[in-house]
Amino acid sequence: MARSKLFTENMRMALETLRTHKVRSFLTVLGVFIGTTVAIVVASILIGVQNNITNSLNEFGVNNIWIFRFNMGVHFGRMSTEERMRKPISFEDAMAIKDECPAVKNVSVQAMPRQAQGPPPIRAARYKGHEVTNIDFYGATPSYAEVDNGSISDGRFYTEAEDEHRGDVAVIGADIAKALFLNEEPVGKELQVDGNMYEIIGVFDKKKNSGLGGDSDIAVPYRTYRKRYPNDDEHFVSAMAYPGMKDVAEDQIRGLLRLRRRVAPNQPDNFGLSSAEQLGDQFKQIMAGVLQLVIAVVSIGLLVGGVGVMNIMLMSVTERTREIGVRKAIGARKRDISFQFITEAVTLTGVGGGLGVILSLIISFILQAIKFPSAVPIWAIVIAVVVSCSVGLFFGIYPAIKAARLDPVIALRYE
Repeated sequence: MARSKLFTENMRMALETLRTHKVRSFLTVLGVFIGTTVAIVVASILIGVQNNITNSLNEFGVNNIWIFRFNMGVHFGRMSTEERMRKPISFEDAMAIKDECPAVKNVSVQAMPRQAQGPPPIRAARYKGHEVTNIDFYGATPSYAEVDNGSISDGRFYTEAEDEHRGDVAVIGADIAKALFLNEEPVGKELQVDGNMYEIIGVFDKKKNSGLGGDSDIAVPYRTYRKRYPNDDEHFVSAMAYPGMKDVAEDQIRGLLRLRRRVAPNQPDNFGLSSAEQLGDQFKQIMAGVLQLVIAVVSIGLLVGGVGVMNIMLMSVTERTREIGVRKAIGARKRDISFQFITEAVTLTGVGGGLGVILSLIISFILQAIKFPSAVPIWAIVIAVVVSCSVGLFFGIYPAIKAARLDPVIALRYE
């Protein structure tokens, strides 16, 4: 009880010191304040972006395995000559996966221009006097609606018959519909893409998380696309595994493709298999590396702040030498004196950390208001407060010991 009362009294005295020397105290904990703010804001942005990417990937199918000419998400623009020269996954490969892999429920195939071999062609969508150039235009099999969660908000998706007969129909993304048609109903209108006319028969639902696109898509039947662009032989295949059988399906697909693409037993795959889970794990590793770099930078700020706290506490010991002497003369023990100064140091840095938490929450709220992914995790706040208090504890020990060791006779004579 006495210890609790002593701690409360020391806290009161520390806060009184802060109030008396506002500017000096603020400058002292500026390093802790900035370090705490930066750490929490960066953590909130990384967590927000990570959640956004993960949710975006999952929107394209949690049971899906993506098959492409090279691995997705690991190159960042750097590819070997062997990867660039690989032959594309073929439509026949996709059909073989569907027919010969028992763990695969269905597949969808997208046709597009060759990737990683120069800049992609610029294709624009036009309707009356409006034009959009940042479109994702591709041909997809009718199974795309089921396999890749291509849910429709208005109209319908094209059928097998429309694909077989190479119908000039299209399904557009929500952003395309908004940009080109404004207040008009897009279904039933004719859209021009690269000089060719397509009847709009459906509009995709707007993605909940548009971090990986989807809202600027224009999908036409696979065979229609190949009729118009016979040289665009790049294929992206999505294989939907039965629930709980994704790992089995991946093994079956790998074995089948290695056989079809004549990969020797001692050679690595000449194709890429990935999934939302794998890409999410890769992104987490990247975020962990960025966070470690930020922690290193923030640690420097906390170190500077800690040195400032130690200096101000040493100054406080000098200013209050006579007070310390009086307290010792009336019975205060060494541990009481040291506990007082340690409490003041912890309070000082704790207030700096608390102000950093408040500012970081405000910044995170502003980022969310402008639709930037940000989510402040509770653990970041707890760690920030604990670390800021720990800085005060560590750098307040030496001044506290110095104060506790003062000779009361000499301290009482100090002017």
